[in-house]
Amino acid sequence: NGFNIIGISPDSEKKHKQFEKKFNLPFTLIADTSHEILEKYGVWDQKKLFGHEYMGVLRTTFVIDEKGLIRKIFLRPKNKAHAAEIIAAIKK
Repeated sequence: NGFNIIGISPDSEKKHKQFEKKFNLPFTLIADTSHEILEKYGVWDQKKLFGHEYMGVLRTTFVIDEKGLIRKIFLRPKNKAHAAEIIAAIKK
């Protein structure tokens, strides 16, 4: 039971390539500069920082099975423990 990891952000392809190289990422990043995918998944929304409101990505992880069904959603994942959380969700 393998799985694929895909990251999606509103950054450009050029920025993604730099990020992938800098961190030697073992997965694909998709540039969604039009926010089409992000909006469909409900993760492009209004954010607030120090009283300033702006549109941005709500960090979220979706575990989607081979049939395209969302099996688990992680809101605001914690970086250090997140890989273990994903693996546990996949094993269920």
